[in-house]
Amino acid sequence: MVLPVQITFRNMESSAAVEERIREEAAKLDTFYDRIMSCRVMVEIPHHHHQRGNLFHIRIEIGVPGKEIVIKQEPTLRASVQLADEGRARKDVEVHVPHKDIYVAIRDAFKTASRELKEYARRHRGEVKSHDETPVARVARIFPAEGYGFIETVLGEEIYFHRNSLINADFEKLAVGTEVAFAEEPGDKGPQASTVRIL
Repeated sequence: MVLPVQITFRNMESSAAVEERIREEAAKLDTFYDRIMSCRVMVEIPHHHHQRGNLFHIRIEIGVPGKEIVIKQEPTLRASVQLADEGRARKDVEVHVPHKDIYVAIRDAFKTASRELKEYARRHRGEVKSHDETPVARVARIFPAEGYGFIETVLGEEIYFHRNSLINADFEKLAVGTEVAFAEEPGDKGPQASTVRIL
């Protein structure tokens, strides 16, 4: 990681060895997403009543374009599982196991951070990719006997498509002016639509 990592210790003495471990873990985050703008890590021993041993809390704040990813590692009474939109269970972003070993706490918090960065990078790429893959056009010309036609994009560009590129309708029933979504690829004689789907 090119940017400096800001490390804060609360309710405990700072440690050069702990800082070094945090910097090593933070440097690995670049492999999951290379546009990290900031990284702040807080290591804390919270105040506990009559509890033996120290439990370490780790908070990581990672600044990325348009968002800040926050990872909190705090002990709770039970680990919760949330239901995702797709109907599948997923682990909560928070790590729910208290750690008495500071290095284990750091490792687990950065594992969670790397998973969140991977997911952010995947969604970020998906947004850009989906805009590129689903442009909208209208059928401009059809040659039924030859089995091909042309669609016209919103920019006025004509793109060739073959009858086999049409995925959700019969080629014979296709009409000029029909609105379609398509995926473009380079062809022998210029751009062509690899898939055409009637909207």
